[in-house]
Amino acid sequence: MRVGLLTEGGYPYASGEGGQWCDQLVRGLPGHDFEICALSRRARQDAGGWCDLPEHVRRVRTAPLWGDPAGAVGRAHRAYGRRERRRFGAYFAGLAEALTATVEPGPEDRKTQAYRFADALNGLADLARDAGGLGSALRSEQALRILEAACRAPGSHPAAYGIRVADLLAVTALLERALRPLSLDWYGTAGDRGLAGVDLCHATSAGPAALPGLLAKRFFGTPFLVTEYEVRLRAYYLNSAASAAGLSLPVRTLLSAFHRQLTAEIYARADIITPGDAQVRRWQERCGADPGRLRTVHPGLDPAPYEAVGERAETGEGPDDGLTVLWAGGKAEPFLWETLAALRQAEPEVRMRVIGEPLPGVQPVGVSYAPAATPCTYATGSVVVLAGSAETFPRPLVEAMLCGRATVSPDSASVREVIGGTGLVVPPRDAGALAAACLELLHDAGRRARLGAAARARALELFTTERHVTDFHGIYLELISRAPAGRDAAAPDPAVPFSRAAESRAPIGLTPRQSSPTWAGRP
Repeated sequence: MRVGLLTEGGYPYASGEGGQWCDQLVRGLPGHDFEICALSRRARQDAGGWCDLPEHVRRVRTAPLWGDPAGAVGRAHRAYGRRERRRFGAYFAGLAEALTATVEPGPEDRKTQAYRFADALNGLADLARDAGGLGSALRSEQALRILEAACRAPGSHPAAYGIRVADLLAVTALLERALRPLSLDWYGTAGDRGLAGVDLCHATSAGPAALPGLLAKRFFGTPFLVTEYEVRLRAYYLNSAASAAGLSLPVRTLLSAFHRQLTAEIYARADIITPGDAQVRRWQERCGADPGRLRTVHPGLDPAPYEAVGERAETGEGPDDGLTVLWAGGKAEPFLWETLAALRQAEPEVRMRVIGEPLPGVQPVGVSYAPAATPCTYATGSVVVLAGSAETFPRPLVEAMLCGRATVSPDSASVREVIGGTGLVVPPRDAGALAAACLELLHDAGRRARLGAAARARALELFTTERHVTDFHGIYLELISRAPAGRDAAAPDPAVPFSRAAESRAPIGLTPRQSSPTWAGRP
């Protein structure tokens, strides 16, 4: 099948997020063709080039989410005529009303706002397809006046009522960048079918990267899959809170409303949504995703580099001295030294090994550093401790499990989901509980060995690249089987699987006969 992989700020760029799992997926499915539609976030990312791509990546389309619309790919920079301006005004007014309205917590009000937002978004998409890009219109004086009127209308959000001209310019500029995928020439032209020629759209986040998938589903009925290993809306909230000094309250209010409603619309239209863990799943459900369409697909690691260390641990041949605690997953934090002091008070020979660079200043006694988290590094630890509070999927924890090491982890994020019953869990940032759990394992070699073996077996079953690719392959087949006849069903391509509906191959006619059967007593 032909898969349209939709990314934002990641694969196939050499510098970006989410590139590893996308590369694993593409390389793990050599029997399928991939067309990558990538949105870049900054000029430096474009200048950094791409990573190596396999042969079955047939095409890569790129577009920037930075800079002016005149520099974007497609028809983003175009002046509208009178009729087009009238259409744009009606659709953008609906979008502005959806962003500025004060919504009561009742479900009917939320449905009304979601309908208004979706109707405006679809209208803008149709206008961009019929008359060219939206870039100039979204940054025009018409858009500023419409947005200002919506902010000052009765019933608008109190934070938006005091909006200024500078705020209006900032909001329209950021909205234009977020909606830029609506204006791209990725949806089929006279000489290029674009996303009209793919069998499935797979978006790597529920943000602007998913907009091409929404349009392909709307225009062509293409199945639509969304994967998130970090919730795009949560990341936006955290980033906007960190940079709150640079944006006024009205700007933050309107942009938060836009991203929240865009996320809800993407979740509502996606055929299947695949979170990476339970924490992401809970966020998606809170944002409106239907639990019946959620399928958890854990990130995968290649187990080959950890195989030798893991097998030695299972046979008891590893360098387990029962005295070394390995701190993995982040820089040294203050409560680490409290933990070390408690450990050395109970067991003076205990040593702490930290993965990372040494902190400036005098180092405590019994501390050494490892520059990188390699399988050999994990092998030196009798007990592996996950640093701090895991806010995302705890990859270092899975690496330690593949190496067959007993682990102690903070009770946060998806730690319990990852380790199951194969490690100890303590309250986050509790130095006393952490030291007690480490001592408990250091004093019991048999328990360390049993927990390490169970952890390795669990990691090999749930968190490998093979399992990751197999899960997505099954989801791809499930989605494509729901719509076997594409838009070219009248002239299907015999080289493309599922291009012709199975019922069209029936050897007998399916038209019912008008006469009665013999057993009904007909003459």
